[in-house]
This record gives sequence, structure tokens and C-alpha cells, in this order.
Amino acid sequence: MAKKVVLVAFNGEPMCFVHVLLNALDMEEKGYEVKLVIEGSATRLVNELNDEAKPFGKLYMDVRRKGIIDCVCQACAAKMEALDGAKAQGLPLCSEMKGHPALAKYMEQGYEVITF
Repeated sequence: MAKKVVLVAFNGEPMCFVHVLLNALDMEEKGYEVKLVIEGSATRLVNELNDEAKPFGKLYMDVRRKGIIDCVCQACAAKMEALDGAKAQGLPLCSEMKGHPALAKYMEQGYEVITF
């Protein structure tokens, strides 16, 4: 059975977020069942990185194309003015915990939760 990991990106600083993307792709290539949850100020990056010509845009697009992004926090995306961008990209939104993703659901499914 593959190791199950959910990476939760809170930090909206691009140099931090790029490490989440790199780890997601690395784990996926190594056979991990990996999911990415985009939370907090990181939600604004769904708009900023949705262009392969921008720095780190190709990494973001690779993660998106592979279906690794499990959800974007609906409340935080609204606050960071990224909700429309997330919807336009067809990214799943989570809001089951007072507008935010509930990490307990991943733990109940056997995922290890790693936050960035």
C-alpha cells in the first residue's frame, strides 16, 4: 500500500510555496498517494502562478495537471481575492469546517498531514 500524505500549504510566500510543489511532485513520482490542500495566504498564489511563463508557474501547472490539488480553502480564497480564479481553474473548494477544509477528514482516511 502506498504511503498517503496530504501537504497543506498555508504560507503565501512564493519561495515557500515552491517547496510544497516540489515535494508534491517528488512524492507522486515515488509512488506516494499525495494530495495538496491550499490554505491561508497561499490561496492567492492560484491566480499568480496560473501561467507557465511566470516564475514557478510551470511547477504549479504540473501539480494542477496531475490532479494533486485536492482542494482550495473557500474562505481564505475569498479573503485573498482568489475565489474566482480557483473556480475558473476548476479547482475543488473545501468549506466543511466553518468555511475551511477539515484536516481531520484526511487523518480519518489514513493520511499523514504535513503543513508548510
